[in-house]
Amino acid sequence: MIPVVALVVAKAPVPGLAKTRLAASIGDRAAADIAAAALLDTLDAVASAPVQARVVAMTGDLDAASASEEIRTRLEAFTVVPQRGDTFADRLANAHIDAAAAAGNRRVLQIGMDTPQVSAEMIVECALELVGTGAVLGLADDGGWWVLGVSDAAMADCLRAVPMSRLDTGALTLAALYGKGIDVTRVAELADVDTIDDIDAVRRACATDSRFARATAAVRAVGA
Repeated sequence: MIPVVALVVAKAPVPGLAKTRLAASIGDRAAADIAAAALLDTLDAVASAPVQARVVAMTGDLDAASASEEIRTRLEAFTVVPQRGDTFADRLANAHIDAAAAAGNRRVLQIGMDTPQVSAEMIVECALELVGTGAVLGLADDGGWWVLGVSDAAMADCLRAVPMSRLDTGALTLAALYGKGIDVTRVAELADVDTIDDIDAVRRACATDSRFARATAAVRAVGA
């Protein structure tokens, strides 16, 4: 087993609260169904990766979520901790600390639920990189990032000062890590899913039989 804690930071895919920018184009229920598919594909990939421990930091009402029973069943393979903090940045930083405490390992590799194309092999590559460096960071093509690994969970505290969900979030995260004197290894850049225009690129990178591919089969970008 790779001595790394794989951490998924997730939000229950509740219609009306999940993927609101996507929902503006396709409706609340369809957007929540896609969010659920993305989360389940991500959890499958993490569950298949040979890492020491797997943790999900969850927020939201799972009882009201799309695919709630399937998600609950999948979470049985994970240690689940609640997200805590007033801002998204605080919740991310706290999730690293809580994952490390739950697993007894300070080395944490964190991903979200917006990149369902992530495979177990990609997680392994990032985890192995993390074993040999201070941090790993994979940028997203919208300016954010899709994966952050730190060799000590306390390093993620620098996220508290980083504005999230902006075009420069990735660059600011990288600068925050460098500012703490942390060696950072960059890994592959990926597309993530926020709007209807993101669907095609992510779907093409997913397995054809993935939940995300099936859930988005009829979704086309505006003007396509």
